[in-house]
Amino acid sequence: MRIQGITPIVLRYPEPNDHGNIRHTVLLRLEAEGGLTGWGECIAMWPEACRAVAALVQGGLADVVAGMDVREPEAVWQALKRHTWWYGEAGLATMALAGIDMAVWDACGKAAGLPLWRLFGGRVHEALPAIASMHVNRATIEEGAAEVAGHIARGFKGAKLGFGKRGLSRVGHDPDHDVGYVPAVRQVAGFGKRSLSRVNPDHDVDYVRAVRQAAGPAARLMVDIGNGVRWDAATAIATIRRFEAFDIDWVEEPLHPDDLDGLARLRAAVATRIATGEREWTVAGYARLIRTGLVDVLGVDPARAEGITGFRKVAALAEAARIAVNAHAWSTAVTSAASLHLSVASPAARLFELKPLENPMQHELVDMPIWHTDGLVRPPEGPGLGVEPRPACIEKYRLPL
Repeated sequence: MRIQGITPIVLRYPEPNDHGNIRHTVLLRLEAEGGLTGWGECIAMWPEACRAVAALVQGGLADVVAGMDVREPEAVWQALKRHTWWYGEAGLATMALAGIDMAVWDACGKAAGLPLWRLFGGRVHEALPAIASMHVNRATIEEGAAEVAGHIARGFKGAKLGFGKRGLSRVGHDPDHDVGYVPAVRQVAGFGKRSLSRVNPDHDVDYVRAVRQAAGPAARLMVDIGNGVRWDAATAIATIRRFEAFDIDWVEEPLHPDDLDGLARLRAAVATRIATGEREWTVAGYARLIRTGLVDVLGVDPARAEGITGFRKVAALAEAARIAVNAHAWSTAVTSAASLHLSVASPAARLFELKPLENPMQHELVDMPIWHTDGLVRPPEGPGLGVEPRPACIEKYRLPL
């Protein structure tokens, strides 16, 4: 079952969950002996980054793993780590490694005839609560709250609210200056980016209050401050204290993770759990973050942070530290499937995020999209990842290299 080749495929597609904006990603198709295949993903997002990741795979890393056995994912992972040590501590090489690792695991599961969660030792969770992972982009607070309530009515157990996103919403921005998200837009490779320096906590608190009222007391709510908002520690403390009246499960990326002093002040001042990890790239980076003792929930993306193997190592560290791990799977069905197999096999996982609006990379890419039943998400039962990208969809959205 030796690896014979890996083909990178850059995709360019509109994302309804991101206000219709164009996004990019890289799928990897691994070929092994006997016609065995495996699929992986590298979430590089920007077109130039996707091309660079594809070049790393096609121009070198595919050769590094050629001839290795897909039934030995750890050996492949270690070989890639050794090769990329000079330029792969964080960034493009780490994403390339992640996608190859995911494809190797998919092929490994197919070779064994087993879904990945069985290779991981079985399920710890039969199913996980489905959370609508959404960008806040409606024009008014009332429309935004109604949107969340609609997702809850469709069976989602809760919602994660992404602030400072592209769209019509003023949440995460100063409503006196960013009206309608029309002004001061800088176009970068098809993406609209605006100034993120101003915030209005009063407006944000009003939005969270309206969402709680509309969604009802049983819905789980998380707030994702993320890269779109710039809070200092004082703003974070004051705003999160006001959020606490509305029973928020956690606040994600409230401060830059390098601001350890600010995180320490925040952790001591609020009762709400703190989530972070989207800016981490490696198992070693997550280990350092855990050792600070300042984090309650680790966000980990197997298509960015050293793959399935990396996720499993981080999840083990999180379990030992008695904190939660949460899969960041906001891309294609390939990463969603990998994240779901990992999550049901990890005691540290508690829920699973889904993009709530139908979209090309979930509902068009594969025959059986990752979705919830009665608010619960279960992993595919087929071998490996249990999903297979459709050639017609790949050709429709493929971006020539």
